[in-house]
Amino acid sequence: MTGISTHVLDTSLGRPAEGVPVELALRTADGWQVLGTTATDSDGRARDLPAVAAGSVVRLVFDTAAHLARTAGGDPPFFPEVSVVLTVAPGQHHYHVPLLLNPFGYSVYRGS
Repeated sequence: MTGISTHVLDTSLGRPAEGVPVELALRTADGWQVLGTTATDSDGRARDLPAVAAGSVVRLVFDTAAHLARTAGGDPPFFPEVSVVLTVAPGQHHYHVPLLLNPFGYSVYRGS
């Protein structure tokens, strides 16, 4: 099994994004099956998502709407949700997938 963790950094504020809901789902023949949900802590980290099997295709969904509405002066968020799909390779023990977020852009990468 492979662990999945993430964190969200608000690059426009230069600090972690606390309280962002995160969902982990598994791709199945019938669509997406939610495996777990959590929210980022005061350090912007989500560490308690469930482990997944090697060879799985999984999706992280970040519900960024509330955070961006709070920090963007009340304007409707341009990216109310960020979805990241990745394949879990055999032999990997852990994936860390950070999200760098600002009101009009985002970036994700495979972290360590």
